[in-house]
Amino acid sequence: MYIPQAQLQNLQELITPGKVVIIYGARRVGKTTLLEQFLKTITEKYLLVNGDDLFVRQYLASQSISKLTEFIGNNQYLIIDEAQSIPQIGLNLKIIVDNLPNIKVIATGSSSFEIAKDIGEPLTGRKLTLKLFPLAQMELSPVENRHETKSMVDSRLIYGSYPEVVLTNDNQQRENYLRELVSSYLLKDILAYDGVRFSNKLLQILQLLAFQIGNEVSLNELGSQLGMSKNTIERYLDLLEKAFVIFKRGGFSRNLRKEIVKTNRYYFYDIGIRNALINNFNPLGLRNDLGQLWENYIMYERLKYHEYRREYVNSFFWRTYTRQEIDLIEEKNGEIHGYEIKLSLKTLKTPSEWKKAYPDAGFKVIHGENYLDFITP
Repeated sequence: MYIPQAQLQNLQELITPGKVVIIYGARRVGKTTLLEQFLKTITEKYLLVNGDDLFVRQYLASQSISKLTEFIGNNQYLIIDEAQSIPQIGLNLKIIVDNLPNIKVIATGSSSFEIAKDIGEPLTGRKLTLKLFPLAQMELSPVENRHETKSMVDSRLIYGSYPEVVLTNDNQQRENYLRELVSSYLLKDILAYDGVRFSNKLLQILQLLAFQIGNEVSLNELGSQLGMSKNTIERYLDLLEKAFVIFKRGGFSRNLRKEIVKTNRYYFYDIGIRNALINNFNPLGLRNDLGQLWENYIMYERLKYHEYRREYVNSFFWRTYTRQEIDLIEEKNGEIHGYEIKLSLKTLKTPSEWKKAYPDAGFKVIHGENYLDFITP
């Protein structure tokens, strides 16, 4: 069963001669599937290749106009899956789009840091970027009714939304799949990166973050617990972000002394991965981290919602030293909105210091009864 991907329409709209569309995402989130579905919508000739193929690498790393032109032939599309495997891929794509003005190019990469190091500068002004994540609720809603969605919430808080997880109903298979992702794929790209050698340290960082969802993370404290310097912790967190394992939210402030801005909160791109890291797939009724699961779920579904709708929003948390806080602050087009995330329906007053500091800002509680309107169009 194919669940229509939101980025398919964006890809169709963005692809144009003279530009390279780069699709980033973690392994197993459906990048190859997205390419296959896109190819069904076009009638022009195309060349689909995989960067892991040695023959393909020899041509696409050549930096030779004649060899690149010969390789592409009279195809109107060049589509490269796993492009990060090709040396100097950015420079070669620049040569292609500069010398073959009618060619349309799509390239996928399993993690942004691995492909961006070769793509960034050479393709300045010549690339457009799409990010792909585990299935979003806005993609699932068209294939399930509201009652089905509500009934699946427990499962998604435990097992997440990787395509293969969503498409099976067997919980043991889901657990096995997520454990395999963690052990074989989650850190694969990072460990291939020069200078990263300690997979156990990366896993320990993630396990510590898994218990701190919704709380500010102290880099000094993480370093102390793991026997690592603050700078090393910071570097590893950056790599984990670029590999689409975690994302952060910084503190919001308009330079008021009472507001906390020097720390970050971290969330996981998939809650099933988070639960696999701590080996906890217990039913929700037996857990003491339900509030953390719910907050992480809403935060990454909202992130996907904005990304897939191509809405550019600045996102933060807000907290003061007097312990008033709001889970999510969004700033867009000069407007500020605050959202408190609670699983159960609660009537909460707007924090007094927020109301005083930002009288024109909105405030809303996102809970189990209204959340779908927050994460789906």
